[in-house]
Amino acid sequence: MSDAPSSATLALQRAMSMTRLLDCGMDFADAQALLRRTTAGEDWDQVAQALANAQLDRAHQAASAGHWVTAAEAQAAGLAGLLFAQMAFNHDNVRKHELYNQLVVATRQLCDMPDSRLERVEVPFGQAHLVGWLMRPAGAQARGTVVVFGGQSGWGVAYLPIARALARRGMATLLAEGPGQGETRMKQGVHVDVDMQEAFSQFVTFIVNDASLGLPGIWGNSVGGLWAARTAAADARIAACCVNSSFAAPALLPFRTFVEQAGAMLGTDDERAIAQNFERMRFQPGRDRIACPLLVLHGGADPLVKLQDQQPFLDAATNPDATLRVWDDGEHTIYNHSAQRTAYVADWFAQRLGPG
Repeated sequence: MSDAPSSATLALQRAMSMTRLLDCGMDFADAQALLRRTTAGEDWDQVAQALANAQLDRAHQAASAGHWVTAAEAQAAGLAGLLFAQMAFNHDNVRKHELYNQLVVATRQLCDMPDSRLERVEVPFGQAHLVGWLMRPAGAQARGTVVVFGGQSGWGVAYLPIARALARRGMATLLAEGPGQGETRMKQGVHVDVDMQEAFSQFVTFIVNDASLGLPGIWGNSVGGLWAARTAAADARIAACCVNSSFAAPALLPFRTFVEQAGAMLGTDDERAIAQNFERMRFQPGRDRIACPLLVLHGGADPLVKLQDQQPFLDAATNPDATLRVWDDGEHTIYNHSAQRTAYVADWFAQRLGPG
């Protein structure tokens, strides 16, 4: 172990800031320890996994004593640690698979806890399946269900805190792992060379086929916002759409992490192929029209996405219920105002998906 962080560790610390760690549900003390210990030279994945294992052990001890609320809280904190542990690797190497497999097992264990209201979902798509995690609200009927997903990193249970916020407002959440993401990529072999809106529409079909889930909404974060907008434009069943900090016209950015993540999602490191696929997926307001209510979120301090990058989504709105919400000092996906952001969007969906 060296006595100083490597350039790779410094890049990880920039990509996974304190605000992002907390936004995705990591325990504050764990987040402090992760940043402190990696600054001292320890490996990111090893520290994050060790912190996660301590939380999972605490969850097991609480469950053994019948303290199920504490067990569920500790289990969720452990999930966040594993989520960030696997983010140390952009490509699907053996170590990333090991960590993601542990994350899946730990999430299944959370599903089995009393009153978790969380269940695994596998939706058919071609010859494979799209993977997700469905959280239901208390009670038999949801006022609506929001498909929530990210972009090039941080998938599925990364948005568990958002799912809990939606559940408190009587809504269900389908934490989707779309093409190029999570198990859908690593186990099912589905990459972003497919029809993205058709893929996400399969999650919508899952919702509309279950009367207890109410109307479907869609909320895409980072590059996921592009796919949310494209899906909302193509699928008239979607009742409301939120785009959070996305490019309408994605392109390769001059950051190694971005390029590697984009390559992993497509299944190739050929930068020409990646650029061509980005061009294929771009949102075009002259072609892609969004008829449902639309909410676009933007952070004024976002180093990746500028306001003009998101304007095409607003230009495509045919419904007068189209809103732009800007946090002047907001980071990418508004990590640094996560509680206010989540409350604002959850209330927005609650008003549009169904009566309380």
